[in-house]
Amino acid sequence: MTDVAHQTFVIERELPASPKHAFRFWSDQKLKRAWNDCHPDWTELEDSFDFRVGGIEAKSWRMPDGAELSFRADYFDILAERRIIYGFEMSLGGKRISASLATIELVPEAGRTRMRFTEQLAFLGTAEAMAARIAGTGTGFDRLVEILARETASVH
Repeated sequence: MTDVAHQTFVIERELPASPKHAFRFWSDQKLKRAWNDCHPDWTELEDSFDFRVGGIEAKSWRMPDGAELSFRADYFDILAERRIIYGFEMSLGGKRISASLATIELVPEAGRTRMRFTEQLAFLGTAEAMAARIAGTGTGFDRLVEILARETASVH
């Protein structure tokens, strides 16, 4: 029997942009990479991006220690500027380490956007590794806020 840890968590961020602009950082491959690619020392092996209902996003990397990590997402529902629902799995060395259902909601708030990310996670590893994975998700969203803030500051 495999040990599986389950956790549902919500991460919210205030994005200094309209929902229309914030949505672009999920729907445009180049803009998503700007905040989502976080390990410059990893070698990219695959990067496909088909952002549409029924589309698939697939990425894989080789880490400095030689291990390979992969990510595959299937997009179930997309409402431009409002909502994205997708399922995704991550594998390490060809072995699945997690499977998730994620919902991103973009809510307008006085010229800004409240982004709410909800993930239902089934993690096939240690509690410490799961905590690190969840923390990494939040760190990525912090980078998104920083990029949008820099962009907004350069416009004004």
